Amino acid sequence: MKKLKTLQMTVDAMLAALCAVLGYIALDLGNIKITFEGIPVLIAAFFFGPVDGVIVGGLGTLVYQILRYGITATTFLWILPYVLYGLLMGLYAKKVKFKFNYLLTAIVVIAGELMITALNTGSLFIDSKIYGYYSPVFIFGSLGIRLVICVGKAIVISVVLPALMKAVGNIKEVAMLRGESN
Repeated sequence: MKKLKTLQMTVDAMLAALCAVLGYIALDLGNIKITFEGIPVLIAAFFFGPVDGVIVGGLGTLVYQILRYGITATTFLWILPYVLYGLLMGLYAKKVKFKFNYLLTAIVVIAGELMITALNTGSLFIDSKIYGYYSPVFIFGSLGIRLVICVGKAIVISVVLPALMKAVGNIKEVAMLRGESN
């Protein structure tokens, strides 16, 4: 059991590192950022549950934020969306007992990505008020295109997620990591 827990922590660490890298290499167009840093958070949450989703989302985005921007007054606001995403996706995974219906999962992923976009918009607004950049018109004027990108990205993620989950690990090994004996 100790060996399995060590393996789970190792997978979490690798996913958090991947989250940080994907955040760092995002396409950043000012108030529009296209990133896939949520994928490792989803994988952790869907394999192991809410605690691991929170850990990967929190650590991954914390590392990315520190590397890119340092510690600021709003660092926590930028980390929070992926922490909540990991929590909610992990709770969903537990609720369905880690047996996913692809259509329902796609809907949940789209809702989670919309939540991230909404929270990031709020963070951008607060950040711009504190540091004096971007007007509310600039922030909220691009919200429509940001939502379209968000939904499109969530659909792509939902389509490739089953293959990614298979590539990351054997389902039986993951079940063993969760403590299931079957």
